[in-house]
Amino acid sequence: MARPRVVITGMGAITPLGLTAGQFWDNILQGKSGIGPMTLCDPTDYPCRIAGEALDFNPDQFINPRESRRMARFSQIAVAAALMAVEDARLDISKEDSFRVGVSLGNGNGGFPTLEENCRVLVERGGMRMSPFFFPMVLPNMAAANVSRFTGARGYNSTAVTACAASNQAMGEALEVLRRGGADVMLTGGAEAGISQLGLAGFAVMRALSTRNDAPEKASRPFDAERDGFVPAEGAVILVAETLEHALKRDAHILCEFAGFGSSSDAHHPVQPEETGESAGRAMQWALDDAGVTLKDVDYINAHGTSTPLNDAVETAAIKRLFGDLAYRIPVSSTKSMIGHSLGAAGALEAVPCVRSITDGAIHPTVNYEHADPQCDLDYVPNVRRESQVRVVLSNAFGFGGQNACLVFRKYDG
Repeated sequence: MARPRVVITGMGAITPLGLTAGQFWDNILQGKSGIGPMTLCDPTDYPCRIAGEALDFNPDQFINPRESRRMARFSQIAVAAALMAVEDARLDISKEDSFRVGVSLGNGNGGFPTLEENCRVLVERGGMRMSPFFFPMVLPNMAAANVSRFTGARGYNSTAVTACAASNQAMGEALEVLRRGGADVMLTGGAEAGISQLGLAGFAVMRALSTRNDAPEKASRPFDAERDGFVPAEGAVILVAETLEHALKRDAHILCEFAGFGSSSDAHHPVQPEETGESAGRAMQWALDDAGVTLKDVDYINAHGTSTPLNDAVETAAIKRLFGDLAYRIPVSSTKSMIGHSLGAAGALEAVPCVRSITDGAIHPTVNYEHADPQCDLDYVPNVRRESQVRVVLSNAFGFGGQNACLVFRKYDG
């Protein structure tokens, strides 16, 4: 039997460059930066003091204040993005079989700031002074749980916690649930809000972060020869994915087809990618195979592109290993150049430009690309947007532990 086709019909976003998917897309298309001085924690004692923060987010605009105080920030932004996505898709879950509407989200670390706060209470005031909502605030699955609670989606519910590949993994699993008939609609994507001294210190001692504190907007520079590390960020994006049959039945506005998913493991090192890029390339190939498209069909690659010396070189090597000479003819750009690295939510945030590049015929730039690196010699769409007819997009996400998850989005032609 032919498997069901899956389409994207709505998007919601809370990001450092906009509190809607539309604002976010408009800003990254213009090459704006959402990176500035860190405000969500005191970074004074650390070498990195900048971040991509959703500065104007107010949870009370989406959630009853009493409820929002009992939720960690990553859950708050997930719920906000989900409510916007459902509205964007014109989906009334109360009129659906709610057990056929599921949730699949990714995040890397759950409620890190809340964890840190309660650990301070434990040490300074004693454990019985901790919040009684500690566990339901910090557990990584609580974003998906709260999205379910606030939207009324009572079907399949899952959380992927595969580091920086998490939201791509979660979206890929949502695709599989829809294909196998486990749901008609999936709310899928990711959320991360881990900016805290605990998270900052952990990455700082690994020397993984940029130290360009005097020029925050220039700090994230994927594929540039002078890149010096990633910039921490936060954000959430939720997509409404549904079977084509269900979308047509309710006369939904279809943005694009959600066509393919591939996942692999480096089996190599706790934090460093495998240097040949073979495993990452295999995830890309499997995603293309799953979508039924060839290497020649790919019009754009949204890179993982973290701005770390090793990741960008290995991702470039993986693309060249898979695509051969075609690699030099495919535009590749990094959304993280403008917003930083939102860890487990990164793939979800990058889904917005993937989808909108198809609908709008434009590719956003990789900003801050100023110095050529011999190891990174592809077309990174440097600094200026590019008008282009885009039909097939490959989106990459690679995480600590060697977790690789790649997605394919395709123009919907009916």
